[in-house]
Amino acid sequence: PRFFFQPEHGIRPPPGSGGLGFVDKRQVLDLTRVRAGPTAVRQLADWGAKVIKIESPTHIDSERGMGGARLGPDFQNLHRNKRSMTLNLKSPEGHAVLMRMVDEADVVVENYRPDVKTRLSIDYATLSARNPRIILASVSGFGQDGPYAQRPGFDQIAQGMGGLMSITGLPGQGPVRVGVPIADLSAGLYAAIGILIGLLQREETGVGQWVCSSLLEAQIAMLDFQAARWLMQGDVAPQAGNNHPTSTPTGVFPTADGHINVASAGAAMWERLCTELEAEDLRSNPDYASEAGRLENRATLHAALDEHFKTRTSNEWIEALNTAGVPCGPINRIDEVFDDTQVKHLGMAKPVSHPVLGDTHVVNNPLKMSAAPDVAYSATPDRGEHTAEILSEFGYSDDDIQALQDLSLIHI
Repeated sequence: PRFFFQPEHGIRPPPGSGGLGFVDKRQVLDLTRVRAGPTAVRQLADWGAKVIKIESPTHIDSERGMGGARLGPDFQNLHRNKRSMTLNLKSPEGHAVLMRMVDEADVVVENYRPDVKTRLSIDYATLSARNPRIILASVSGFGQDGPYAQRPGFDQIAQGMGGLMSITGLPGQGPVRVGVPIADLSAGLYAAIGILIGLLQREETGVGQWVCSSLLEAQIAMLDFQAARWLMQGDVAPQAGNNHPTSTPTGVFPTADGHINVASAGAAMWERLCTELEAEDLRSNPDYASEAGRLENRATLHAALDEHFKTRTSNEWIEALNTAGVPCGPINRIDEVFDDTQVKHLGMAKPVSHPVLGDTHVVNNPLKMSAAPDVAYSATPDRGEHTAEILSEFGYSDDDIQALQDLSLIHI
């Protein structure tokens, strides 16, 4: 969508790109906390949306919460490219300020429990009565209604309820959580997709809508083919460890100096793999002649493959197999990820300058846009850093702002 660039705050299309059009009136009000909601907003902020992060004044909410220390890597990575203001939404006067901002906003994003938004009068009915064009995006743990709607949501709970932990880990190991908050992240990404769809539909209808995602729904959706196996065939997937659930040989194999991933499903890949391994014994074995046979006899096949792979180093196999057209790659530590030449080429470590932390990096957005090849990032703001600036943009005078501060509705 064309609204994301904000030239007046230093984020603009590259020279010669032609821009993306009507940019300077679009606003995103960010009421989110912790991770799922901020993940949704981050997708917008990274592409220049005029995001205003609205936080409680320090006397209402402590500086450190479940989102981690403000100067810590997690918080800094989540909230880059935003401006911050403080506002007490629980007071009538603070709510009135928010409604004045809603009048001019395009999007509001929140991830309170469903009942909280009603108590704070920031539900869709209230917001759309003020601004029919508003898009309200709500991210919850279990959905906006139903028997679990009021339960607090947490990523690992959703991973368990959504089936992921039952298929993660080695066979017989017991349930294992994924090493990143995948339910949080997925719910945020689905919410961002919904916001974009809502904005596109608004171009046709002239009115906004309520967009909802939840950790539980997102986690189930991310099961993808594993969920479809149950829904369509009645198959309950077990733990498969490093082996692909439905194709082989695909998995982790030991080398002379470590381990590598190899994916060689299908007849053509199998032939190439056998040729590169010089494994005529495996190629000629009738147990491995078909995909079904290789899957049925996976344990013995992988044991045989292990002996072949142990004859060369990881780098030797990675070079040889990729040259032969067999997908193969290293199993990197995170420091090795960012030292990889392709990762460096893709620019996944995005530079940002912070007034306290100095020059550092955050994780780059993985999208590439031909009309916006490089958008500069700004550091996560201090709490309330832009309060006065933002309020003045919405028509508040210096005296008005001082009065709000005197009432402890904001701090500057």
